[in-house]
Amino acid sequence: MIRTSELTAIVTGAGSRRGIGRATAHTLAAAGWNVAVLDLDEAGAKETADEVATAHDVRTVGVACDVTDPVSVDAALAVLEAELPPVGALVNNAGITSPVPFLEVTDAEWEKVFAVNIRGAYAVTRRVAPGLAERGFGRIVFLSSVSAERGGGVFGGVAYSAAKAGQLGFARALARELGPQGVTVNAVAPGLIDTDITGGALEGERKEALLAGIPVGRNGRVADVADLITYLCRPESGYITGATYDVNGGSHIH
Repeated sequence: MIRTSELTAIVTGAGSRRGIGRATAHTLAAAGWNVAVLDLDEAGAKETADEVATAHDVRTVGVACDVTDPVSVDAALAVLEAELPPVGALVNNAGITSPVPFLEVTDAEWEKVFAVNIRGAYAVTRRVAPGLAERGFGRIVFLSSVSAERGGGVFGGVAYSAAKAGQLGFARALARELGPQGVTVNAVAPGLIDTDITGGALEGERKEALLAGIPVGRNGRVADVADLITYLCRPESGYITGATYDVNGGSHIH
């Protein structure tokens, strides 16, 4: 029987105080997982880890990690493997957005967006997946976006939408490969979520216009996404793989 208390869930990009990553770290810990927080901001990573450990009485570690740098990823994984139980789940949450219109985008901007969202997810997943397959159990969740499905139009431009769509193909193909080893791979595509990234845009007429297109009548909360991610990471969710789950309040129905 798989026990989450004997496993570790990794959440990348979970240093932000109002982000989906930190909320997910809390929700996973409430479900019994030990949690490893990887973030470019070392202080943020450690703050999240300490907060989660105190609130849920699980083992945690917060580690500085640049997901775009394989050396940094290896160093971070070495730390958590030495301090925590074996990895059982990976949440590829680290990401950056970009609103730059395509006719104005630079090569550097394009490369930066793909470096974090695609190469970063690859670097951590490539390092973690062999152990999951070897142990015969694993849960991998990618944080994509409604922008990947509807073609931008909210905050993300073409670079962001293309990168997040790339994550969907990544997740689906990986689900086929790792399914026989007991590893599920799914994607979550949030819509308008109230985080530090979107907070500034959720004011006045702009907020009213955005909310008018959401059937449930409100913006999303980080807990809405974190709860779904935690559900997909459950040992009992082993027959769900290769799926994309929309969390958008009905703003994009397809």
